[in-house]
Parts: sequence; C-alpha cells; structure tokens
Amino acid sequence: MTTYSRAFSTLGCPELSLDDALALAQSHGLAAIELRTLSGTIDLPALFAREFVTPAALAVHVARQSVQIVSLDTSFKLAEPSEAEWEAFLAFVPWAEARGVKWLRVFDGGAPGRPLEPLLATLARWRAHRASNGIGADMMIETHDSLFTAAAINAFAQAASGAAILWDTHHTWKKGGEDPVATWNAIKPHVVHVHVKDSISRPSARHPFTYVLPGAGEFPMAPLRAALAGEFRGTVSLEWERQWHPYLPPLEDALRAGAERKWW
Repeated sequence: MTTYSRAFSTLGCPELSLDDALALAQSHGLAAIELRTLSGTIDLPALFAREFVTPAALAVHVARQSVQIVSLDTSFKLAEPSEAEWEAFLAFVPWAEARGVKWLRVFDGGAPGRPLEPLLATLARWRAHRASNGIGADMMIETHDSLFTAAAINAFAQAASGAAILWDTHHTWKKGGEDPVATWNAIKPHVVHVHVKDSISRPSARHPFTYVLPGAGEFPMAPLRAALAGEFRGTVSLEWERQWHPYLPPLEDALRAGAERKWW
C-alpha cells in the first residue's frame, strides 16, 4: 500500500494558468500540485496580485478546487542571500498563509565542501522572523547545489535541527553517484517532499544527461518506489523541467507515461 501522495511541479507546464494546472492534476487523479511557474512567469506573487489582488481572494478561489497546493516554489537560496532576495522570498509568505500552504521551497545554494554556517545563519534568520510574525508556512530546503549527498544532507540536518528537506532524488543519484534507496535510508527522518524524474546518459544542451519520459530512462525508480511506498507519508512530485528544457514533450505526456508504466 502506497503511503505517500503524488503531485507535479508546474515547472513542467509553464504556459498554463493556475486553473488549467489544477484541472490537469485533477484529470490525472493527483491530489496536489506545487507551484513554480504559471502563465509564463516564476514571479508568482506578482501574478497573484494581478489576477486575484489579495491573498484572501486567491484563498477563496483555490478553496473551490479539489486539488491542493502543497508548496509555493521560490528561487531563494540559503547561501548568503541579498536583501532584495530576502524581500522577493518574503513576498510569497502572505499568499501561502492565506490558503494554508505548508511549504515554501527554497534551495540550499553554496558549493560542495563549503562551510554550512551561511546556510544555517539564513535559516536562523527565517526562523526568528517566522516566530515573531506567527507564520504557519515553513521553508523546505531542496538538495540542489551543495547538499547532493547523504553525508552533506545529514550534516546540515544535524546542525539545523528540525529542518525540512526536499530531496531531489535525481541530483543525489546522478550528481552524487548514490543509490537512491541507500540515500533514502540515510536521510529519511528529515525528508518531507521528494522530487523524481528520469534520464539517460546522453549529453543535452545543459547537462551530461538527457531527461526522458518517466520509465524510459535509467533512474532506478522501482526499488525507490518500493522503499517509499510503505513508510513515506509526504508528497512525491514529478519535476518535469520543461521550463528549463524545452526539448521535453508536454507534461501531460509525462504524466500519462508515468501512469501507464506504473512508474511512481
């Protein structure tokens, strides 16, 4: 029995509006989505302000939908952000709060082997701001730039007690060279959200690999799915990166392939 819920990131459908993205999720039997880009922009606070004016109006609109928003995905990095980057991140908070969105996705930032102190200082600043303002939403930190091995993730999580980790499984597998099941077993106490995608070992324009439809590549999803299915109670989200890799087919093709192959 699968204990986790499934979602997708709107990184895979950057051209869709909010309503169209929610409808796509519903049509594929998904309970949630995470919002990264909508209507051609990643500046979601500005888009919401134009379309809904107030966070309360957005909350009312989304409450009518059967699909939940599990995360608002920001571009913020913990490693030494500027004040302008702080302000851009904080602009997401009222929109998350109004609808009760639990997670604000941020990146780790930094470089492998660099000290953790800048990341920890930023997280401490956020925690103080969150506590003093009674904010319910919290950061979840994606394993992206510096935290792409189990050892690095655990070192950070131990230093930042209670930190919520968004585990990008493809990064620790392809960039970190780790078996996903082994990584999961090492870091699972800290993981609240999981990104999955598939690829083959053929260079593309931006990477030494090429993303492919779920189940058509080399990512060992079957053993990972089995490991997650019995104990993970968070969200497993298909991160179809069509926003950054326009060679990819539409997200609907990826969702259909994943379902047909019982990939995730």
